[in-house]
Amino acid sequence: MDLSGVIDHEASAVTDEERQAAVLAPVIERPDGPSLLFTKRADHLGEHAGQMSFPGGGREPSDEDLAATALREAHEEIGLEPDEVDIVGRLDDIHTVTRYGVRPFVARVPNRKYVPDEREVAEIAVLPIAGLTDPTNYESERRDHPHYGDIRLHFFRVDGYTVWGATARILVQFLELVTNWEPPADVDRVVDPDADFPV
Repeated sequence: MDLSGVIDHEASAVTDEERQAAVLAPVIERPDGPSLLFTKRADHLGEHAGQMSFPGGGREPSDEDLAATALREAHEEIGLEPDEVDIVGRLDDIHTVTRYGVRPFVARVPNRKYVPDEREVAEIAVLPIAGLTDPTNYESERRDHPHYGDIRLHFFRVDGYTVWGATARILVQFLELVTNWEPPADVDRVVDPDADFPV
């Protein structure tokens, strides 16, 4: 894994959504190789309950910028201290179905135990890059989305967790920039617009 791809990336911005948000993609160097930290959202949350995500959330008026949003949310959700974070760059902003423009920041963080805020986070999962780039752990589908038309959905299944949705879209670009992984040209399946999503 080489983070210079993120450092050198000129990220695009989303400027036409009603609300702004930011997430932090925390990279942890472990003895067995680099990993990424994810949170599993609490089941009682109204939006994306139970889904895997990166620490983050909506921008508050008190946030100086979106990097401050990502740092504040990571501190609230997993106890990551701002002075522990080395932000190396950012990825392209994305649109979400909840009408947010989300800005992903990539950062190095310490290899230590993190404590989830039970109000928002059910669990913290640190997944190895080697597992995320293993082709046997990846699949995708194509469907006609009610908001965005024809889309490709990505699914990463590692250590009993499934990363999909907006977080998987962010993850795809991250992996493309820092490893030699890229999604296969062909999808695994085409599904009806009203087909169930994974839980």
